[in-house]
Amino acid sequence: MRRGNKRVSRLTAVLAMTVGLLTPMAANMAGAAAGTPAVVPQLAPVRLLVPRSVHPPTADRDGQPVGVAREAARRAARIARWTNLLVPVPGTLPAYARPSADSRRVGVVPAGSKYYGIATVAWVEERSADGRWGRVELPYRWPRVEGWIRIARLPTRTTRFRVVVDLSRHLVIVTKLGRVVFRAPAATGSPSSPTPVGEYFVTDRVPFSVGGALGSFAFGISGIQPRLPAGWTGGNQLAIHGTNQPWSIGQSVSAGCVRVSESTLARLQPLLVYGTPVVIHA
Repeated sequence: MRRGNKRVSRLTAVLAMTVGLLTPMAANMAGAAAGTPAVVPQLAPVRLLVPRSVHPPTADRDGQPVGVAREAARRAARIARWTNLLVPVPGTLPAYARPSADSRRVGVVPAGSKYYGIATVAWVEERSADGRWGRVELPYRWPRVEGWIRIARLPTRTTRFRVVVDLSRHLVIVTKLGRVVFRAPAATGSPSSPTPVGEYFVTDRVPFSVGGALGSFAFGISGIQPRLPAGWTGGNQLAIHGTNQPWSIGQSVSAGCVRVSESTLARLQPLLVYGTPVVIHA
């Protein structure tokens, strides 16, 4: 009987321990089944360290998205590069070889245009480091001459338009901030009186009667033709103008000026202000 009692006592103890372990588990399972949240052990949060190089920055110092900031920087650089500085000339200005009145004098920028006396607005191709001087192509000079004029106290203007005359392709190309606005065919100088290449600017805006040799409008520019045809009496200033010979457009037939159609003149008139750059290349 004693041995039997001992076995029963041991069995009772084991059963009691088992019930004690199973009771919380059963309670949790029942609670889950009944909709009561189960008791879940709380674990300490784990912090992951990610190298900075894995996640590149998405904004600049001003809070702008990186892509937007880069595009804004590119646009600002393009505007700065292609915005042309124009300076109204109050009177005849001396021009010097360097941005200093102590350097050699190379000529003058006249106060007015060659034939019409319209007040000169010069295209400043470069400014000195201190901003007081501007490098310009001297008007009506051949061979072409560049010089520095003092612009420290002069008013300034700007234009974002520029005209490029491509002689080899007989094209007038208008750009805005370096991007093409439109192209148009043109007649240029003949082999015996070729249009001289150079960097010029608009000096005159003159209307004419429709049907004349110059068409309805002419833009005088600051260059001259050094190789006029024999017997020519029409002056030597270069211009972009219309024509009463529309068949000539697209050919090398003029005395040096650039001829365009009436429709092209209509497109140019609102864009080309005094001082607008005109770059002619072969």
